[in-house]
Amino acid sequence: MGVLLAANQLMSATSAVYLYCLVRAARQPSVARVPSGLDGATRPEPVKAAARLWLIAADVPLDIYGPSRLEPRLRDLEWVSQAAVAHERVVEHFARMRGTTVLPMKLFTMFSSADKAVSDVRARRVSLERAMRHIAGCEEWGIRVTRSVTESMPRASRRTSKSTGGFHKGGTAFLVARKEARDAARAARVEAITAADRAYARLRRFARDARRRERRPEPGLNPPLLEAAFLVTTAARPRFKAEARRQAVACASAGAGITLSGPWPAYNFVAAVEDRS
Repeated sequence: MGVLLAANQLMSATSAVYLYCLVRAARQPSVARVPSGLDGATRPEPVKAAARLWLIAADVPLDIYGPSRLEPRLRDLEWVSQAAVAHERVVEHFARMRGTTVLPMKLFTMFSSADKAVSDVRARRVSLERAMRHIAGCEEWGIRVTRSVTESMPRASRRTSKSTGGFHKGGTAFLVARKEARDAARAARVEAITAADRAYARLRRFARDARRRERRPEPGLNPPLLEAAFLVTTAARPRFKAEARRQAVACASAGAGITLSGPWPAYNFVAAVEDRS
């Protein structure tokens, strides 16, 4: 979920400084109507790190977020999910502001003081500037493609019924029908995967960058055929969305459905730039 600036340091005070994001802007970002952020945290405030660069930070109590208290809480998925939503609301608040470029921080990025956070940012200025240039003027869009079971199953059934033609009898008929149903299901999946791959390639043409999750077996009856994120400039957004609509039609004809989500801050692409630095 963004950039992890530094490992946590041992904190002797009762609070730590929590970072939500970095903001590049011509003037100090307004905190009017800013979301409250994490449970127990103070109101998010800008801390100047350099010319046109601010940290969005808050104080958080160590009796909740200190290392010894945080580690067991990380096993509580509901609590972590609530914290992630609160974190993202703050990031998205600043990402929606006109004229800003926002680098999200990883969830639970903390420092012992604001001075230490600022020092770390300044030490990594080159890589952070590279990341900001990469995502400037862009937003992240997500695509998820899954098989449409209600459409693909009848397609397989129709192929099986046509091919058997009712000429096979008894056990032979059952075995033949089962094989043909299996072959039809396999062919339908290949057709849907081909459509998903084509959708990714077509949408990639309208994005500055793209990341796709490796396709792998997952539990459940209908694992995704494609999960991808696209870094799209605001100027290219109408063309990207129009292409997504076209690919939704193409995928539907292949027995698959597309879910489009966004726009979001560029979580996936900040991490990708940092990994290459």
